[in-house]
Amino acid sequence: MIEEPPLVTINRATRRPTAAQVAAFQGVPTGFVNDAMFGQGALSRTIRPLGEGRDLHCVAAGPALTVDNGPGDLLALLAALPQIRKGDVVMSTCDGFQGCASAGDRVAGMVRNCGAAGFVTDGPMRDYDGIVGIGLPCWCTGLTPASPFSKGPGRVGQPINMAGQRVETGDMVIADRDGVVVVPFARIDEVIAALEQVKTSEYTMDAEVEKGLKWPESIAALLDSDQVKYLD
Repeated sequence: MIEEPPLVTINRATRRPTAAQVAAFQGVPTGFVNDAMFGQGALSRTIRPLGEGRDLHCVAAGPALTVDNGPGDLLALLAALPQIRKGDVVMSTCDGFQGCASAGDRVAGMVRNCGAAGFVTDGPMRDYDGIVGIGLPCWCTGLTPASPFSKGPGRVGQPINMAGQRVETGDMVIADRDGVVVVPFARIDEVIAALEQVKTSEYTMDAEVEKGLKWPESIAALLDSDQVKYLD
């Protein structure tokens, strides 16, 4: 006979980036972070800013708090509310279930009231106008009026898989209108160091384009080489 699992399992022994590490990602575009990770870390493009960021300023960077609800459920998300620390980005998976909302405006309001910097889910959300009024930056797969239930079982603070990425509590989450990128806890310092080079490269190219650059020097060199065949 299989024993019934607990309704919610909460891992309270979690690691967390330092304040300096969190600060290093503030205001950094997700594209820069993805480049610093050599193209890794981005969630699937199915996870988008709520309403494409049309009415809500969707920018957030903070430590992940992971929540594993199961399809159509949000009991674990409700149980996770007391575990939220100021600046966290709540990463709430419903196993990608699209049949009902993973959260609505009341839950989003409580997430905000607990100090979270943002909310990311691999399911849809509901109560668009209410969430916009609350002002919590949210990323999801879209909108639906259908409500979830709260039965469990679920897990808080344990590893989850979301939109093609493994996410653990304490990883850094950076999200903006382009999408969401996750930096594993063990790679935070490595990525911060790489970001400086990425920023320099990006800002230098921006300046060159503004001055009138039409194509990169590397392309000009390629076009003049024997690696290109011209047909006249």
